[in-house]
Amino acid sequence: MPDSRVPRRRRYLVCEPRHFAVQYAINPWMHPDEPVDVIRALDQWQALVDTYRAHGHTVDSVKPVPGLPDMVFAANAAVVVDGRVFGSLFHAPERRPESVPYEAWFKTEGYEVYHPESVCEGEGDFVPAGRWILAGTGFRTTREAHAEAQEYFGVPVIGLTLVDPYFYHLDTALFVLDDELDGNIAYYPEAFSPGSREVLARLYPDAVLATREDAMAFGLNSVSDGRHVFVSPGATGLAGQLADRGYVPVPVDLSEFHKAGGGIKCCTQEIREIRS
Repeated sequence: MPDSRVPRRRRYLVCEPRHFAVQYAINPWMHPDEPVDVIRALDQWQALVDTYRAHGHTVDSVKPVPGLPDMVFAANAAVVVDGRVFGSLFHAPERRPESVPYEAWFKTEGYEVYHPESVCEGEGDFVPAGRWILAGTGFRTTREAHAEAQEYFGVPVIGLTLVDPYFYHLDTALFVLDDELDGNIAYYPEAFSPGSREVLARLYPDAVLATREDAMAFGLNSVSDGRHVFVSPGATGLAGQLADRGYVPVPVDLSEFHKAGGGIKCCTQEIREIRS
């Protein structure tokens, strides 16, 4: 395939995992009795930040807060479309305080933040995809939040039902390869209900379909700039498929964060401004 994929510079928001730990269990990956290596987590996170910058992307950071061990998962704090910020109302009480420092950061940067009335978890379940926003439900974000987001952004929101607790957020089962109007995605079909699989097949007949092995390796918790795909090194089959389609897989090891059910995308909030 010709080398025709063109990257677009992105602006990412992250949070240093200074206080990262697994102190409670709110998904099947989390086991509080298994220790977390914070030094290793810090090294892996810094490698991700350095990799983004080496590929020309801007990276901003929110200061971590003691007592909020999952604050490193910046994607869950909000979803930003055309410079408009739709905040989060976390399902788990343990995570709800995370919204406060993220909102403060956005306000300091000059953004207004919409406060949702329904449970929603930012880019964990809202995936902007060109013409529309793909939105997950089933474990965290509610369908009522889908309606709120559509009303706020004025963008069609397409609801997708997740059925496997290991893929409790949409961003663990699907990611956007190209966010142009006619862009494409990669996803793991069995993470979705039968009806949602049909919807995805209609919308994306040429999608990259991942195996369960690659999905369980957090291969779909990836970030793409349109050419480079920052992906878990364990998702070898998926990386091969991406390369065959003309993308450039960039392996980044965030395995320490898998202990909390997170990976590359979970640690990365994209700030989407109005595109000229």
